[in-house]
Amino acid sequence: MDSRINILSGTDRPGSNAKKVAEYLKPLYQQKGTRAEVVSLEDFPMEEVAGGKYGQDLSGVKAFRERVLDADGLVMVIPEYNGSFPGILKVFIDYLPFPSAFQSLPIAFVGEAAGAFGALRAVEQMQLICAYRNALIYPERVFLQRIGNIFDPEKGIKDEMTSKLLASQIEGFSTFVRQHKSEGVSSGD
Repeated sequence: MDSRINILSGTDRPGSNAKKVAEYLKPLYQQKGTRAEVVSLEDFPMEEVAGGKYGQDLSGVKAFRERVLDADGLVMVIPEYNGSFPGILKVFIDYLPFPSAFQSLPIAFVGEAAGAFGALRAVEQMQLICAYRNALIYPERVFLQRIGNIFDPEKGIKDEMTSKLLASQIEGFSTFVRQHKSEGVSSGD
């Protein structure tokens, strides 16, 4: 059974490593028999939410979140900004339907950072939010430490151990999503 996995680039920063990593992951997921697409928070319609438009029917926000959530599974590629994840990622989540948006949706995490911990704090903080929203958290996380040294958008991951961890996550999460889909459990709207 063919499944669909969306890969969310968790920042709106132009030319970000998060988007480069997301684009790198796409064909790797496709090789596992999934329909994989990249969605970038660069495209989130911030102009619609300026001034706090909570509870309003915002067509651009609705279309964007449907692009993200119209999947059997979600991979979040999260950079670390100031010891946490980017604010745009929180804004995106704040405009999702509550509580249904992540209900029973399989989610995996890839952290990336210039520092030695590979966005560990950012990923752990996002895991708490996604668990609160009743997502199915895939336990095998990958942290891309010192991203400038270990990742090349064309050649991929230069570090053998990190490459193996990423391959393991892709294999395992693809299977996890397929199994979840075959059980007929549906995610929220």
